[in-house]
Amino acid sequence: MTPESLRDHIAKLSVETVDQLTERDIHELSDAAEAAILAGGGFGWLSPPPKSVMEDYWRGVQMIPDRHLILARLDKVIAGSCQIVRPPKNNEAQKFACQLTTFFVAPWARGHGLAQMIVAEAEALAKTEGFLMINLDVRATQDRAIQSFEARHFKRYATNDHYAKVDGAYVPGHYYHKEL
Repeated sequence: MTPESLRDHIAKLSVETVDQLTERDIHELSDAAEAAILAGGGFGWLSPPPKSVMEDYWRGVQMIPDRHLILARLDKVIAGSCQIVRPPKNNEAQKFACQLTTFFVAPWARGHGLAQMIVAEAEALAKTEGFLMINLDVRATQDRAIQSFEARHFKRYATNDHYAKVDGAYVPGHYYHKEL
């Protein structure tokens, strides 16, 4: 592509819930997650694990029946994801609520609206699955994720000042929910 055609390029965006990942998907998902981790948005990881560990993590996700994986693509390349997780079967009191977890968009794909698309897909999936509420938690330092959730009207209901430990210091975390 020439610089002129790059300037006029309209990105192709898509978001989907997937049941199976191809090996290519696993590689792309691992690369996108690694980029997000390095940018400080690593859904628990502070530094990227070895590639084999990351790939095994994504292979494992698709094997857990109580997890739904949502993928976002930019120009047909996986650029972000999240998961909707059902409560354990023995938790009848909270079976109305699911957890949104492992949300990220790779830094190279930000600014196209993918984060909003991922969260909207998660909400739609949760409704389809019969949930009445989505819960989530996020480190207070993850400003872009927080913006995405608040833009979709998730309500912050608590903060834990000792949510995570990064470089030897405690980092607060925020807890959100949204009625569907």
